[in-house]
Amino acid sequence: MKGALILLAAGKSRRFGTDKLSATLPDGREVWQASLDAFGELDFLAQRILVVSEDQLHSSWPENLTVVAGGQERTDSVRAGLQALNPEITHVLIHDAARPFVTRDVIQRVWESTTQSGSGCPVVPVTDTIRQHEPNGSRTLPRAELGAVQTPQGARRDWIEQAYAQLTQPATDDMSVLESAGYPIHLTQGDPANRKITYADDIPGPGQPQSMNFEIRTGMGYDIHAFSTDPDRPMWLGGVEFDDRPGLEGHSDADALLHALVDALLGAAGMGDIGEHYPPSDEQWRNCPSLRFLVETAARVRAEGWNIQNVDVSVLAERPRLGPRRKEMTDVIASALGLRPDQVGIKATTNERLGAIGRGEGIAAFAIATMVSRPRPMSGWVLSGAARELPPSPSP
Repeated sequence: MKGALILLAAGKSRRFGTDKLSATLPDGREVWQASLDAFGELDFLAQRILVVSEDQLHSSWPENLTVVAGGQERTDSVRAGLQALNPEITHVLIHDAARPFVTRDVIQRVWESTTQSGSGCPVVPVTDTIRQHEPNGSRTLPRAELGAVQTPQGARRDWIEQAYAQLTQPATDDMSVLESAGYPIHLTQGDPANRKITYADDIPGPGQPQSMNFEIRTGMGYDIHAFSTDPDRPMWLGGVEFDDRPGLEGHSDADALLHALVDALLGAAGMGDIGEHYPPSDEQWRNCPSLRFLVETAARVRAEGWNIQNVDVSVLAERPRLGPRRKEMTDVIASALGLRPDQVGIKATTNERLGAIGRGEGIAAFAIATMVSRPRPMSGWVLSGAARELPPSPSP
């Protein structure tokens, strides 16, 4: 089974007053990016489709996305996403980009329900009293029997394609489309944190961090390597090869800058140190490019629910001169971490001829990494059982 994400980001944001999907969250990410990040590093997703407005179609987007233009209504945008599915996709998750606080647990529950039962729809309890308008007045609906629907919503590909093919009028969510075609709807546990951004006030300000349940962490790393006695040993720093010889002695390519950075990332995430993940006793890491360590570590911390915000490195060395290659190193590290160049700081200084570094015996590096957690799960309505099904519908 192979899944696809259809992320809907083509809305007009009429009630928000401006483009809400480009609005900035307190952690520095735009709304659409935070929604996309929530679905990162999920092995069951073989394709990620971003549906944007026509005027945004030719903007710069991440290379791993299939980007298509949406339509005037939500149903038009979903149809555009369905048409872009790769042939091997068997199940589909459809998510509103205006829900950037969705948690990994919500996604996992929807996926499991979708693959096991054909559909998955996250719901949370209704906390307000709801009254239904009637010709002669109104009546109160039994709140205990009501649930507010969230996204992502999942379905078998053949079900959702058939349901949208039969649809004759706009719909506000995908499960209502599926239900109208006669397919069963299976409910899963949602999360109150997974709210939709509709108005400008829905984005918490700096004084409301608890409402989003974010955690900010900082990690520090340090590494030092002596210069090699091998005159032909390559010199690697910041993922860039320098002409200076000899390079640094070590089991891998001995890139002290990247080693310190890897330790900073692992430290912030509480995931040990570089020696645990890439022990020098393991021959597979002999002469291995340290850039591989950095890329893999970034993937590991993201899989644990962390978003890297910025990194800062200080290198202590008498040689080589880093200034002429600083931009190159910055670009390499930014690309490896999925950051903008302005989120990467690289500084260098000599040790004023003091100590081993000052005597030119080696190179040392300090690194700091700042990371922000994805929204943590909040307590909510607990469904009895893994999933609940709506009243039986006739088979299509």
